[in-house]
Amino acid sequence: MQLNNFKNSVSRRSQRSQRAQLVRRSQRNVAGISLALAVIPFAAVPAANATVGSETAVGSTLGSSSFGSSAGSSLAGSSLTGSLGSSLASSSLAGSSKPGTPETPGAQSTFERTATYPVYENRPEGADKSAETVAEISTVSKDGKTLIHTDALAQRIGFIDISDPNAPKGLGTLDLKAQGHAKDEPTSVAVYGDYLLVVIDETGGDFANPKGRVDIVRISDHTRVSSIDLKGQPDSIAISPAGAPGKPKAAIAMENQRNEEHNDGNLPQLPTGFVQTIDLSGEPKDWKATPIRFEGDNGKLLDVVQKAGLDTPEDLEPEYVSINGKNQLAVTLQENNGVAIIDLQTNRITNVFSAGSAEVKGVDTQSDKLINPTDTLPATPREPDAIAWIDDNHLATANEGDWKGGTRGWTVFDTSGKVTWDAGNSVENLAIRHGLHNNKRAKKKGVEIEGIATATMNGTNYAFVGSERSNFVAVYNVNDPANPQFVQMLFTTNGPEGILPIPERNMLAVSSEVDEPDSAVRSAVTLYRLGGKDSQPSIVSADEGEAPIGWGALGSLTADPKDANRLYAASDSAYANGWVYTIDASKQPAVITERRAVKRDGAPAEGLDIEGISVAADGGFWIASEGKKGKDNRLFHTDKDLNITSTVELPADVAEHIGKWGLEGVTSTKDAHGVEQLYVAVQRPLWKDPEAKKLEAQEGENTTRIGKYNTKTKQWQWFGYELEKPTGKGDWMGLSEITALDDKHLLVIERDKLNGPDAKVKRVMKVTLPEGGEGLGQGAGQGAGAGEAQGANGGTLPMVKKELAVDVLPKLRATNGWTQEKLEGFTIAADGQMYAVTDNDALEDATGETVFLRLGKVK
Repeated sequence: MQLNNFKNSVSRRSQRSQRAQLVRRSQRNVAGISLALAVIPFAAVPAANATVGSETAVGSTLGSSSFGSSAGSSLAGSSLTGSLGSSLASSSLAGSSKPGTPETPGAQSTFERTATYPVYENRPEGADKSAETVAEISTVSKDGKTLIHTDALAQRIGFIDISDPNAPKGLGTLDLKAQGHAKDEPTSVAVYGDYLLVVIDETGGDFANPKGRVDIVRISDHTRVSSIDLKGQPDSIAISPAGAPGKPKAAIAMENQRNEEHNDGNLPQLPTGFVQTIDLSGEPKDWKATPIRFEGDNGKLLDVVQKAGLDTPEDLEPEYVSINGKNQLAVTLQENNGVAIIDLQTNRITNVFSAGSAEVKGVDTQSDKLINPTDTLPATPREPDAIAWIDDNHLATANEGDWKGGTRGWTVFDTSGKVTWDAGNSVENLAIRHGLHNNKRAKKKGVEIEGIATATMNGTNYAFVGSERSNFVAVYNVNDPANPQFVQMLFTTNGPEGILPIPERNMLAVSSEVDEPDSAVRSAVTLYRLGGKDSQPSIVSADEGEAPIGWGALGSLTADPKDANRLYAASDSAYANGWVYTIDASKQPAVITERRAVKRDGAPAEGLDIEGISVAADGGFWIASEGKKGKDNRLFHTDKDLNITSTVELPADVAEHIGKWGLEGVTSTKDAHGVEQLYVAVQRPLWKDPEAKKLEAQEGENTTRIGKYNTKTKQWQWFGYELEKPTGKGDWMGLSEITALDDKHLLVIERDKLNGPDAKVKRVMKVTLPEGGEGLGQGAGQGAGAGEAQGANGGTLPMVKKELAVDVLPKLRATNGWTQEKLEGFTIAADGQMYAVTDNDALEDATGETVFLRLGKVK
């Protein structure tokens, strides 16, 4: 094992509050790393829907957005590479996914998620837990045990102890406001020996007068020992890997970003950007910045820039930097759809080339609450953000797009600028297969591949490809740059920004920038370790035609009464159609093999909000649809082909007291006379006035209902269920599923409203109906005795007894990810095996991760 003092760092423009116009953009950075580490051989899977060839990168356009990534190995750190004067050409990338078995990682050498650390837990003493704080770009100390990250929102640098990958601990923060002035926002960090280089944007929204500096901080005591004026607005930083020829240097992309509120964000908007270099020889007090500009002393563009075919070369905005083992710097020029190569031994720009355009077929470009990857993205500039060296002759770009482009994937170039390989629509398909398709972003940039990093671990060269909008990092084996092999999908928290391989420890750290406390979406750092078997994914989809089956928002489960391996799930109103999915539970991960729409009069039924599904006695299905108001809560019966054949309304005296938390499950069983009986769960209590601003419960503060419907008499009966008391502000308790054991016993999900570390109650409870099994009927009764509650219309509401069947919270926590809020689906298979699933809300205010659980045999 070789351990070097030079670490990769990643940087991003961070969400700058542009005070003048409140415009916020993000930036990133990479610093070259050079750590070699061994790797276990594994069987990987080729990336489907990709193009291999020798297309010359061409096409131009601009774009500038950001993401962070870092990586490296003894061969290469994440960085750029490229060539000058490449011919122009466009690539046509057709989707060619094959139906059948979904892509799954090889059995060996996968990354196991070991911990997810919420950034707010490392807040300064006295700081409000609900205040926004983020982890964006990260780096690591020379011993690989202290992770250091930027926090532009809180204007500080965070330090996290990761010596134990299973139990990271906060080590405090460095307040930049105290170090500099009120406008300081960190964009990137990198480690060199015992020192941390903190890149700081001081522009404060004054784009015509960009300003920035780099602070050199002693890591041991967080003391600033020196500061260097950068003469412009910085973005990312990279550091020469150990063993690279020439002097060790830091290179900083001086973006001098455009004002997106001016002239519709179009270029040119001077001043143009450049690159700053710092010779790291000697002591920090002696370090000085030396600029590398894309124009000569006469102000004219260098020939190498003029010949590259860039969009608006008079206004270049360097975005992301990385350095390879030859001490060559690669830098993306995102808005100009270009890449530049600089020899850091001479500070000479040797190559500039266009990243080209690509036509991508088989993607979803409509934000219509459907998942329909049948559209074509016309020839579009790639506009790369992050970039990483695969080896000294190949580089990989994350084609996010920002101004005119973005192709929803990533590309491998050789150093002449020719395309060695392009992902085509394969990354979009990976998102669909894993339930991470973000349809709200479909008409924009889809998965939005913003970050990329490379590293060699245990002899295998990996590429880590990050999706900003679908919350994942896809892992590839890039030992053969012309044929990347998909290895596995790593689930992250929202907006993965910093991708930091730590090769000397066989680790990967991902920092996520989205922090929305009001929506319980919090920024976090997630750690992964090579060599284990990850618990995720636990469910994926097979192909249907040329693409994976689209799925998400699994809010209910039921089991085939005859086939123990066949389950059915349904999605709710997150999608325009009410979909029912067939699941093969014999596979690990479980596989969705079919998706069908619930139909009315031969067409997909509109207005469904499926929160419960059960196989009916006649082989069809019963569906519980919740809706936004009480009157929208209904049961539907369908035939086996999902055609609606009948509707069951709730009694008016119940429906009028249900707000937006209504039917959350349905189950079917037969009584002693062979009559099919349906049971439903109402999520929260009935309200005296469901429209009131302050809700008041009708039958007790924590009493909700379980309903029983006789399919022969068409009559309802009702039982009371006492929920646990909420544990804190913003919390409530409710039922989320119901499954019959027999005509006297039920299993229900009871859960809280909380997620992440705050989650307390995620349980399957066994319910015993009152003696005789009779509940409050549709007529009114008088009074309430022992074990009864006062009914909404004066009748007595018999209360059920409940006891714990399965505490699911430990099983959710065992994934080492963000604990999901919505434990919503539960069923018992024909062999007695219990299954549960979480609802990912189609990524709306959620990480998007779906957890499919095997809970053992029912007792």
